[in-house]
Amino acid sequence: MRSILPAAALLAALCGCASVAPDSSVTQSARPKNVIFFLGDGMGMNTLTAARIFAVGEEGQLTLDTLPESAFVKTFARDAQVTDSAASMSAYMTGVKVNNGVIAMSADTMALAPGKDKSGNATIARCINGAPVPTLGELARRRGLAVGVVTTTRVTDATPAAVYAHACDRGMETDIAAALVPGGAGYNSALGAGGIDVLFGGGTSAFQSVANGGKRADGRDLLAEMQARGISTALNAAQFRAIDRMPAAGLFAATDMSYDAVRDPAREPSLADMAGKAVKLLSTNPNGFFLVVEGGLIDHALHDTQAKRALQEVVAFDNALKAVISQMQGIDPGLRNTLIVVTADHDHTLHLNGYARRTGKTTDTEPGVLGLVRRVSDGKPQLDLDGRPYTIIGFGTGEHRVQGARSSVAPLTDALVAADGYHQEAVVRTAPGSETHGGTDVYLGAIGAGAHTFHGTIDNTRVFELIKAAAGW
Repeated sequence: MRSILPAAALLAALCGCASVAPDSSVTQSARPKNVIFFLGDGMGMNTLTAARIFAVGEEGQLTLDTLPESAFVKTFARDAQVTDSAASMSAYMTGVKVNNGVIAMSADTMALAPGKDKSGNATIARCINGAPVPTLGELARRRGLAVGVVTTTRVTDATPAAVYAHACDRGMETDIAAALVPGGAGYNSALGAGGIDVLFGGGTSAFQSVANGGKRADGRDLLAEMQARGISTALNAAQFRAIDRMPAAGLFAATDMSYDAVRDPAREPSLADMAGKAVKLLSTNPNGFFLVVEGGLIDHALHDTQAKRALQEVVAFDNALKAVISQMQGIDPGLRNTLIVVTADHDHTLHLNGYARRTGKTTDTEPGVLGLVRRVSDGKPQLDLDGRPYTIIGFGTGEHRVQGARSSVAPLTDALVAADGYHQEAVVRTAPGSETHGGTDVYLGAIGAGAHTFHGTIDNTRVFELIKAAAGW
């Protein structure tokens, strides 16, 4: 699946800058010294399609739609048809197919889940078998590259953790946090003496002691330890803007950051802001850099069956991608030395219903893809077997399912279903916040040096191999 447009023309369109004279031999053969991996957590094909309609209408394009190379990615885990973020991101970062819940360990890794001992005391997760395997972040550090991680979730959550840590259970977040502190107990020495160069996201609780409102039972204050090691730290947007050197760490929430639509810009920078700052800092390394940028709250909104929030988060993710491509075009014209890969770790159960008329993008007066299924012929709501209207977006699993006939409840309206907090209806009822992942393949787009190697239907472990081969790590 290749674009027929020259790469230079595509770059010019993406960043709004002058076209660079094409040089296909360089684009096709040069090894990138910079690799940027964008991960939309839970951004399955249906979610991506819905976000496109939401933002720019059926005929529009997101930045992700314009990338010149593309592939489909199989995401199954070693032990499960439907993966979690830990197993899928570990496959991307290590090339090893692992069990759900495992972060950057060997295929035989298993965990004894937390529980209680014979005396009733709580126990922590313990590893059974397994050993750490090298991540792309560690391989980049070995080559002298700068390494950065940016996310809208906790920096110790499964997806970002797979870049820099190893754990048999993704819930071991205080251990994962310790892996980031050079010289401290639990530090991941495979990151070298200096550790991660740039770290932006949420999750201060894993770095602070219980006495200080955090989760650490060992009494350590990892933020203070990082500061003592010369790492610039930021806890709000003003401090973030003041950061002008590496190494740098910004943690802007106790747990996950806020949805972009309700984010307080004085407290939390946007994903585009964090990604842009990361590129600015990392690009000062003459050897190049490896950066992972995660739009993690897409997944959270989908688990809550809040489609509007999920689509808004996809748009924020896409805006960050657009900004970084433009920024890198200024640093590396033509992306001759830069590879950018964009994909998702897994699907969700969001689906598009019915034979809805075309809606165009969502506006203040048009709910668009968030609204009711309306007939093409006359624009009136399509009705189900119970005589009730239903929405364009629904979920296979989720908390909102009418018990009994839908005729027993008030009919849905566009105003109701397009509201910020609306939870779309589901086929199978689950606990609140427990909509499940889906097992469908996900989309991958790529641009820059080495991008031409991504095509066809590939396994998520193959993505690791292609990045590693392109960069020569």
